[in-house]
Amino acid sequence: MAVFRIGHRQYRTKEEAKKAVRAVLHKYPVGTELEGEEFELIRDLLDLHHDAGKKIGGGVAAIRIGPPQQGRYPGFEVVHPDGKPIDFSYKTCFDPPTLRQQVHNVMGVEISDLKTEYFRSRIAAGTFTSDLSGVPLDTSDTAVSHFQGPPLFQIADAFAAAEGGWEAIPLTPTTDYGRGLFVDRAQADRWRAFWQDRAVLGLLTKAEDRRRPRA
Repeated sequence: MAVFRIGHRQYRTKEEAKKAVRAVLHKYPVGTELEGEEFELIRDLLDLHHDAGKKIGGGVAAIRIGPPQQGRYPGFEVVHPDGKPIDFSYKTCFDPPTLRQQVHNVMGVEISDLKTEYFRSRIAAGTFTSDLSGVPLDTSDTAVSHFQGPPLFQIADAFAAAEGGWEAIPLTPTTDYGRGLFVDRAQADRWRAFWQDRAVLGLLTKAEDRRRPRA
């Protein structure tokens, strides 16, 4: 059974996942912008960073091979829409998730059916196009995004504060990344209602969504 995930990718071990990332890092010279699946891999990896919100900032225009920050080995750089780069350590992305990250992951699981309902409602309404570019969407290449209004992490942080902090949201045990649930089902219902009152959803291609601020 896979024990580590980067986005939709499954790896047998954490070391196997690291090897896939290092292969991209050492494949190109400094300054190279990643494209295609290699960009998608490192973009999904960035979501695992403990400071992903700061690193992603206002969005991801590009990811490139950056100069060494410490020692002699290169790293990755995120380029924001305003052209400013910010480096990030891929090794940090493999650290155990913080409590905040764990709860965020479960919050996403708890609202996944609501996002699916929105997805299906857009198909039924005949409005299955990107809200960013207007291009027709393919069901296999569509992301339900917090396209307008507050991003998911801000809604999640506000809910946790209202509940008394991250420690006040107990989770069921899980060995499958991001697949736990709230122990308190009344609390889960409060979260779903809290999210529905604040989320403003839209549809994007997966590539468009990955370049937007963290959602």
